[in-house]
Amino acid sequence: MEGEMKSLIKVGLSVIASLSYCYFVASRIPKGKLRLLSLVPIFCLFTTLPLSLTTVLPTGITALFIAWLANFKLLLFSFDLGPLSTDPPKSLPLFIFIACFPIKIKQNEKHPSHQNHQKLIKSSKSPLKLPQNLPTKAFLFTILMVAATSYKEHGHPKMVIAIYCCMVCLLVDIVLGSCNTIVRAILGIELELPSNDPYLSTSLQDFWGRRWNLVVTNILRHTVYKPVRSVLETVFGPQKWAPLPAVAAAFLISGLMHELLFVYVTRVAPTWEVTMFFVLHGACLVLEFWVKNKLLSQRCRLHWAVSGPLTIGFVMVTAGWLFFPPLVRNGVDARAIQECVSALDFLKAKIEWA
Repeated sequence: MEGEMKSLIKVGLSVIASLSYCYFVASRIPKGKLRLLSLVPIFCLFTTLPLSLTTVLPTGITALFIAWLANFKLLLFSFDLGPLSTDPPKSLPLFIFIACFPIKIKQNEKHPSHQNHQKLIKSSKSPLKLPQNLPTKAFLFTILMVAATSYKEHGHPKMVIAIYCCMVCLLVDIVLGSCNTIVRAILGIELELPSNDPYLSTSLQDFWGRRWNLVVTNILRHTVYKPVRSVLETVFGPQKWAPLPAVAAAFLISGLMHELLFVYVTRVAPTWEVTMFFVLHGACLVLEFWVKNKLLSQRCRLHWAVSGPLTIGFVMVTAGWLFFPPLVRNGVDARAIQECVSALDFLKAKIEWA
């Protein structure tokens, strides 16, 4: 544990130093190919940083936050686009927080400038407050963690997968929600919710586009979907079908990035199962969009009480088939649960000592 903490500190310092370089040096380079070239060493460093960690959860979180999201934000920054763009100007702390945390500032919220950032922090005297449902989600996650451990030893494997689906949903909300809380408390800015009740989804389009992990969805929209659609419309002219290949491309890139995350936490060669999971969902979403808009009228569409369970059921079944097997096969699930138990024991000991 002590060695892992030292590695985490080194990773954190490396990220801060790298982003400071991006802020003070790369931002002065004209946008485009030259700035992109100046950021290549940062891309390489961020891609290798998760390999310096050994535990599952810190490795996975670092891989998601830094190797994926931060790199994609810096890719947009190369062309002065995305959340790190120089318009409006940002202070260094805000630049670093936006780069390395999965957050999105509300559209009606102004970016704190370099001049008024310190005033904003001083004027924000509200204490750190957790969202009302975050403790509830943490409690439910703990219960499911205990249930998963019990069912894995004595229960049905499909029940374990169903529990894992719920745990992943809660864990993503807990981690991203905690980041939102910390950044909001430090910077005093309003942030958009990381998820929007994905269990209420009534279609794949609703699940992936408007409810699940909206930070990743937004990054893929700007780095993959919009460029691919723009290229298609440039080549073929405005076409009604142009969004469909762009959606498929976004799911393909998402699958490849998830495959990379799995390599970080499993340390084994990719099996491409998780890539197939996202390619399958991309194809099904394109098919769903085509059927809803070409074959079915508004009156013929399924009621939400039917489409909702069908959507969630499809996500859970395909996750059990393609998403979770690489993790379970390599013992990542057991290691992650043990890390959570160790963290809870550590907190309990600290509370009792205090």
